[in-house]
Amino acid sequence: MPCRNLIIILGDQLNLNNPALEDFDAKLDHILMVEAPAEATHVWSHKARIVLFLAAMRHLAQHFTEQGFSLTYLKLGEHEFANLKSAWLHYIQQLNPQKIIVCEPGEYRLEQDLLYLAQETNTQLAIKDDLHFMCSRADFKHWAGTGKQLRMEFFYRMMRKKYDVLMHDNQPEGGAWNYDADNRKSFGKAGPEQAPNIPNIVVDVITEAVIKAVEQHFTSHPGSLAHFIWPLTRAQALVFLDDFIANKLARFGDHQDAMWQYERSQENPYLWHSLLSTSLNLKLLDPREVVDAAVQAYKSQHLSLASVEGFVRQILGWREFVRGMYWLDMPQMAEANHYKHRRKLPSWYWTGDTQMNCQRQTIQQTMQYGYAHHIQRLMITGMFGVLAEINPQQIEAWYLAVYVDAVEWVALPNVAGMALYANGGRFTSKPYVASGAYIKRMSNYCANCKYKPEVKTGADACPVTTLYWNFLIKHYVVFASNPRTALMTKNVDRFNAEEVAKIRQSADNILNNLDLL
Repeated sequence: MPCRNLIIILGDQLNLNNPALEDFDAKLDHILMVEAPAEATHVWSHKARIVLFLAAMRHLAQHFTEQGFSLTYLKLGEHEFANLKSAWLHYIQQLNPQKIIVCEPGEYRLEQDLLYLAQETNTQLAIKDDLHFMCSRADFKHWAGTGKQLRMEFFYRMMRKKYDVLMHDNQPEGGAWNYDADNRKSFGKAGPEQAPNIPNIVVDVITEAVIKAVEQHFTSHPGSLAHFIWPLTRAQALVFLDDFIANKLARFGDHQDAMWQYERSQENPYLWHSLLSTSLNLKLLDPREVVDAAVQAYKSQHLSLASVEGFVRQILGWREFVRGMYWLDMPQMAEANHYKHRRKLPSWYWTGDTQMNCQRQTIQQTMQYGYAHHIQRLMITGMFGVLAEINPQQIEAWYLAVYVDAVEWVALPNVAGMALYANGGRFTSKPYVASGAYIKRMSNYCANCKYKPEVKTGADACPVTTLYWNFLIKHYVVFASNPRTALMTKNVDRFNAEEVAKIRQSADNILNNLDLL
């Protein structure tokens, strides 16, 4: 039966105030939601990531049904369409809508598919601005064209002023814009205190059915579902938000970069991190309410400004910034390979079966939970990727596959721009590289490793350390000319020719045997 508007809702657009639903008329319009196998296989997705998206979609679909909305919901294994594009085409042809309406997708690939189908079927397409974000794509493009350097710090200050967040008479609260230097403490030898328990989310019949379907249809996919803890509805997301504000925000800042291996971390590896990224990226939470909750807690509970500002910067600053950069630089961002790295992703990235304890702990945790915090991602698996000269597209696909909160608009800029420097510093001032000494300082991983972070060459040498010095030697001229990295090369200047040769030889041996580390 023909309809006026075909409303397409994607798996990361689960807010009830979706702009695609504006002026929705249940008698004239029709909603289409599709569980497409290709969305789980175009990268080899972690089972928990698949469950998160599908279970959250089904909970929203249940709400639409209860409200009497006209809805077609295609469940995994109950339709013939391999991908979203083929399902969309079928229903465009069947319903012959006057207009297709969709909120801006979170992936360039899907937006291109929609534009193509609209042209091929000669159907009007309305792509609505995603009002979930606090900076529109158009506004970000305008800001980026003002001539300032594309740096998050400048953008963040503009957003603080625009939304009057942690401001006092047009000046930043406390007199400084950024308290990042106060949020880099390690746990020390004693380790962390017991972190708060996470909220308990009941696995209902909808989620149980999704878990069963994922185990059936994606048997060979990586990851465990034994520790699935993620909110799937707005009500559950609000529980997680309230819990973070009440029990974690006060301690969040101090040790947000710290890492730790100990027995309890296998039960609760989340420490004082918010666990809100999945809810934000599925749009179960609005960033405005998250920022407001943190600021109100700062005022009413007299929390540490450094902790609250550090959290606000992640939401109001970095999250909005990388989304803007994604749409500004696609599709070139996905193809960027500044260093021309070509090595294959080691097989242990999918198992954690490596003798490097930092990698083993981070990757095994990732496979168990679909989760690792930002420093584990940036300075463990990400940093190793650039030092080991791994093809950036392979690492980018891995990140999109294995983390439950991964949507391309946020994952790709973080990996290509931050972790890998694949875009050549388009919005960062230097590559994020360090030796094993950094990992030793920020964790206890090295204490339980066969490799020694202070050793550069030989059988006991830490591969991270060897590859770090090799990387500095290889890119010495560029590092020496950058004020933010010049100090690193001063240490290279202390090496004699024999030491340089040994480092290069040791690095070549590592690079040619990555799977054996």
